[in-house]
Amino acid sequence: MLPILYNEKNYVIAVKPRGVLSQSASEATGKVPDMVEMLSEQLHSEIFPVHRLDRETAGVIVYAKNKRAAAAFSTLVAQNALDKRYLAAVMGTPEPPAGEMRDLLYHDARKNKSYVVSRKRAGVKQAILDYETLENAEYKAENESVPISVVRVHLHTGRTHQIRVQFSARKMPLLGDTRYGCRIKVPELCLFAESLAFRDPFSGEERCFSAKPDGFLSLDKSVVAVSASILRISSVFVILSRRFSFFNPLNCLYSFADFSAHV
Repeated sequence: MLPILYNEKNYVIAVKPRGVLSQSASEATGKVPDMVEMLSEQLHSEIFPVHRLDRETAGVIVYAKNKRAAAAFSTLVAQNALDKRYLAAVMGTPEPPAGEMRDLLYHDARKNKSYVVSRKRAGVKQAILDYETLENAEYKAENESVPISVVRVHLHTGRTHQIRVQFSARKMPLLGDTRYGCRIKVPELCLFAESLAFRDPFSGEERCFSAKPDGFLSLDKSVVAVSASILRISSVFVILSRRFSFFNPLNCLYSFADFSAHV
């Protein structure tokens, strides 16, 4: 069963596990699980994708449950009105510890890889994010200790592999991201979609949903324990959780800014 944060007649907020596609992909080889199919079976409802997370990224994601809602959320996406924040573990120490990254990105669809480029041309798009450093530590690899940092990232644009390529371009690849230059072998990519906020296109109310690997399910003032098997956070976070309380893979804290429905 997928963790459901919020479910009403027009849309559903869920937590995507790592290794699951946001939606079916024609280029996928073999049978790869995807969120649209899984949610449709779980909720007995039509499900329409609104935005996406990379296959190896876990975290908060929204899906529409009818065509009207899909159109409404597509408008929010086009207006850059989905506020998305992530937690990531990166190699190195960001300097300054908080700031903005602005780059021009080109995505090579054939290679499924993005690149920072120096000038505008066909297919090049601007990428903007803010970040703040939450913790610094040493990651003990096989024969060395490597400085790593946990950062919170606020996306202002939604480019393919944006967080991964922008940090990599500054010699701070995400832990586990061999595609973008991480030289330490860890089982999985250390990137988690922590929160999603938007103005409800139907009620007009501000909504904010967040999930944190931190132990309990919080619905307003009530607290409910969550099974360790539900979210399947990366085993790398098991190591990180010894230092960082917000990377505890055994449970997940779901917190709601406002909550008028039920899970």
